[in-house]
Amino acid sequence: MPKVVLAYSGGLDTSFCVKHLSEEKGLEVHAAIVNTGGFSPEELQAIEDRAHILGVASFRVLDVVREYYEQCIRYLIFGNVLKNNTYPLSVSAERVFQAVAIVRYAQEVGAGYIAHGSTGAGNDQVRFDLVFDTMAPEIEVITPIRDLQLSREAEIAYLQERGVDMDFSKSTYSINKGLWGTSVGGKETLNAWEYLPDEAYPTPLQADSSEEVVITYTQGEPTAINGEAYAHPVEAIRALEALAAPYAIGRDIHVGDTIIGIKGRVGFEAAAPLILIKAHHLLEKHTLSKWQLYWKEQLANWYGMLLHEGQYLDPVMRNIETFLTDTQAKVSGDVRVRLAPHRFDLLGIRSPHDLMSAKFGTYGEMNKAWTGEDVKGFTKILANAGKIYHQVNGEDA
Repeated sequence: MPKVVLAYSGGLDTSFCVKHLSEEKGLEVHAAIVNTGGFSPEELQAIEDRAHILGVASFRVLDVVREYYEQCIRYLIFGNVLKNNTYPLSVSAERVFQAVAIVRYAQEVGAGYIAHGSTGAGNDQVRFDLVFDTMAPEIEVITPIRDLQLSREAEIAYLQERGVDMDFSKSTYSINKGLWGTSVGGKETLNAWEYLPDEAYPTPLQADSSEEVVITYTQGEPTAINGEAYAHPVEAIRALEALAAPYAIGRDIHVGDTIIGIKGRVGFEAAAPLILIKAHHLLEKHTLSKWQLYWKEQLANWYGMLLHEGQYLDPVMRNIETFLTDTQAKVSGDVRVRLAPHRFDLLGIRSPHDLMSAKFGTYGEMNKAWTGEDVKGFTKILANAGKIYHQVNGEDA
């Protein structure tokens, strides 16, 4: 039988896909789930058990957590990337890496087909299709849920007719968890007025006091938390998440333009990502020049937009990554952060590369590297362009 690799999650849509692809399409289904940091071993085992009950030919967990960090998340930190100044691209980024892993696995097993369970109404269908078509145009992509446009009830009835007895009851909120944050969708995110209630978020508020945490960055990457060094930044991210999540930090709703041209809302909680980005940005304010900060912001905004729209494989992304990496040579030091219920405060930094050096002067207090006469001359030259414009144009200026 021809082989198809199915991007499998264990939910209703991909469960339907298993039966549809094998019985209606006559394909040998190889299910693969890509772990980007959001699954426990117990959850992965339950997903595998469900896949075998459905009758897949094989099941594989593709763990790409470190690759995901090294080839994407580190640049989101370097660039302080927040989509629309709000969203740390929790799902946008991981979908691309899930798609890349699926393509590589399909090539490994010699599959002639790839399938995914995306509907026709969201961003994920474009992200998956774009990566598949770019990396492996010779492999045909099958999308049963998008093509058949079946209701949830019709999918359940189809599976029940084939003896599949599983609990497909839909929870009130749709949760997608990964290393770089958790997305939350529900009825409140389908309109522009309502806000997600506390119970919608998977991590409840547990802390009622405050505490300080010190994050150490080495050339822009988080390497230690409270003085404890970690072998890999992924471990530092997880350690910070464990400290900050009980404070219910990093909750918000992102509103933005989807790839398919409509506005969309999605809730999220991302304690560690938001703290790491804001703390990193503060450290950069002290260690980078004005124009480094300016051009980083411009290019990082493009990087986030292209990543959000599935364009990760465009070669310009590698160019931007090279620039962002080069800017991080002096971004090393510690950042003090105070954690409190529903918020965090950036308290200060210490770095051997801090450009706020008192030996040159103290803002608003004392100048040490210039005189008052120097400032008078500097200001006179600085005013020249504006002075000429206003004198030439007079009242019309």
